[in-house]
Amino acid sequence: MIKVYLTKQANYPVGAPKIKVRLKKFFENAGIVSDAEVNVSFVGKNKMIEVADRYLKEKNTVHNVLSFTESEAKKEFVYPADNIVRLGEIIVCYPKAFEEARSENRLIDDKVWELVEHGANHLLGRHHN
Repeated sequence: MIKVYLTKQANYPVGAPKIKVRLKKFFENAGIVSDAEVNVSFVGKNKMIEVADRYLKEKNTVHNVLSFTESEAKKEFVYPADNIVRLGEIIVCYPKAFEEARSENRLIDDKVWELVEHGANHLLGRHHN
Protein backbone atom coordinates (compact mmCIF):
# COMPACT_ATOMS: atom_id res chain seq x y z
CA MET A 1 0.00 0.00 0.00
CA ILE A 2 1.25 3.46 -0.89
CA LYS A 3 0.58 6.18 1.65
CA VAL A 4 0.63 9.84 0.68
CA TYR A 5 1.01 12.38 3.46
CA LEU A 6 0.04 15.90 2.46
CA THR A 7 0.70 19.05 4.47
CA LYS A 8 0.06 22.70 3.77
CA GLN A 9 2.00 25.54 5.32
CA ALA A 10 -1.06 27.77 4.91
CA ASN A 11 -4.68 27.22 3.99
CA TYR A 12 -3.93 26.83 0.30
CA PRO A 13 -6.96 25.59 -1.68
CA VAL A 14 -5.39 22.30 -2.72
CA GLY A 15 -7.56 19.28 -3.55
CA ALA A 16 -5.71 16.95 -1.18
CA PRO A 17 -7.89 13.84 -1.67
CA LYS A 18 -7.60 14.06 -5.46
CA ILE A 19 -3.84 14.56 -5.34
CA LYS A 20 -3.42 11.60 -2.99
CA VAL A 21 -5.41 9.28 -5.27
CA ARG A 22 -3.62 10.43 -8.42
CA LEU A 23 -0.19 10.14 -6.80
CA LYS A 24 -0.89 6.62 -5.51
CA LYS A 25 -1.94 5.57 -9.03
CA PHE A 26 1.13 7.27 -10.50
CA PHE A 27 3.50 5.25 -8.31
CA GLU A 28 1.54 2.02 -8.81
CA ASN A 29 1.71 2.53 -12.59
CA ALA A 30 5.46 3.11 -12.20
CA GLY A 31 5.77 -0.35 -10.64
CA ILE A 32 5.93 0.47 -6.94
CA VAL A 33 4.41 -2.63 -5.35
CA SER A 34 5.99 -2.52 -1.89
CA ASP A 35 4.63 -0.69 1.10
CA ALA A 36 5.72 2.86 0.45
CA GLU A 37 5.14 6.41 1.56
CA VAL A 38 5.70 9.86 0.13
CA ASN A 39 5.32 13.31 1.65
CA VAL A 40 3.89 16.23 -0.30
CA SER A 41 4.13 19.73 1.13
CA PHE A 42 2.65 22.98 -0.13
CA VAL A 43 4.66 25.94 1.07
CA GLY A 44 5.01 29.68 0.53
CA LYS A 45 7.85 31.53 -1.14
CA ASN A 46 9.82 32.18 2.06
CA LYS A 47 9.84 28.49 2.98
CA MET A 48 10.88 27.51 -0.54
CA ILE A 49 13.75 30.02 -0.37
CA GLU A 50 14.78 28.46 2.96
CA VAL A 51 14.70 24.93 1.53
CA ALA A 52 16.68 25.92 -1.59
CA ASP A 53 19.29 27.62 0.58
CA ARG A 54 19.59 24.71 3.02
CA TYR A 55 19.69 21.80 0.57
CA LEU A 56 20.83 23.33 -2.71
CA LYS A 57 22.95 26.21 -1.39
CA GLU A 58 20.97 28.62 -3.59
CA LYS A 59 20.33 32.05 -2.15
CA ASN A 60 16.96 33.77 -2.70
CA THR A 61 15.71 31.19 -5.20
CA VAL A 62 12.01 30.35 -5.43
CA HIS A 63 11.53 27.02 -7.21
CA ASN A 64 8.04 25.95 -8.21
CA VAL A 65 8.77 22.38 -7.04
CA LEU A 66 11.62 20.52 -5.38
CA SER A 67 11.85 16.87 -4.48
CA PHE A 68 14.25 14.97 -2.30
CA THR A 69 14.67 11.29 -1.68
CA GLU A 70 15.38 10.33 1.90
CA SER A 71 19.00 9.64 1.03
CA GLU A 72 19.40 13.08 -0.57
CA ALA A 73 17.97 14.84 2.46
CA LYS A 74 20.14 12.94 4.92
CA LYS A 75 23.13 12.50 2.60
CA GLU A 76 23.17 8.76 3.29
CA PHE A 77 21.32 5.67 2.14
CA VAL A 78 18.97 4.20 4.72
CA TYR A 79 17.52 0.69 4.75
CA PRO A 80 14.33 1.03 6.76
CA ALA A 81 13.89 -1.68 9.38
CA ASP A 82 10.10 -1.58 8.97
CA ASN A 83 10.24 -2.54 5.25
CA ILE A 84 8.46 0.63 4.17
CA VAL A 85 10.00 2.26 1.13
CA ARG A 86 10.23 5.97 1.80
CA LEU A 87 10.05 7.48 -1.64
CA GLY A 88 10.85 11.00 -0.46
CA GLU A 89 9.33 14.43 -0.31
CA ILE A 90 7.80 16.69 -2.93
CA ILE A 91 7.68 20.37 -2.03
CA VAL A 92 5.48 22.67 -4.11
CA CYS A 93 5.55 26.46 -3.79
CA TYR A 94 1.84 27.20 -4.06
CA PRO A 95 2.13 30.96 -4.73
CA LYS A 96 4.65 30.29 -7.53
CA ALA A 97 2.39 27.58 -8.98
CA PHE A 98 -0.55 30.01 -8.86
CA GLU A 99 1.46 32.70 -10.69
CA GLU A 100 2.56 30.22 -13.35
CA ALA A 101 -0.96 28.87 -13.84
CA ARG A 102 -2.29 32.39 -14.31
CA SER A 103 0.47 33.35 -16.79
CA GLU A 104 -0.06 30.08 -18.72
CA ASN A 105 -3.86 30.56 -18.66
CA ARG A 106 -4.33 27.18 -16.95
CA LEU A 107 -6.33 25.91 -14.02
CA ILE A 108 -4.38 25.94 -10.76
CA ASP A 109 -5.36 22.31 -10.09
CA ASP A 110 -3.80 21.27 -13.40
CA LYS A 111 -0.61 23.20 -12.68
CA VAL A 112 -0.35 21.80 -9.15
CA TRP A 113 -0.72 18.24 -10.46
CA GLU A 114 1.91 18.89 -13.15
CA LEU A 115 4.36 20.00 -10.46
CA VAL A 116 3.55 17.08 -8.13
CA GLU A 117 3.98 14.63 -11.00
CA HIS A 118 7.26 16.31 -11.97
CA GLY A 119 8.54 15.91 -8.42
CA ALA A 120 7.37 12.29 -8.32
CA ASN A 121 9.30 11.54 -11.51
CA HIS A 122 12.43 12.91 -9.86
CA LEU A 123 11.86 10.64 -6.86
CA LEU A 124 11.84 7.71 -9.29
CA GLY A 125 15.14 8.85 -10.79
CA ARG A 126 13.58 10.26 -13.95
CA HIS A 127 15.23 13.58 -14.69
CA HIS A 128 15.15 16.24 -17.39
CA ASN A 129 16.34 15.42 -20.88
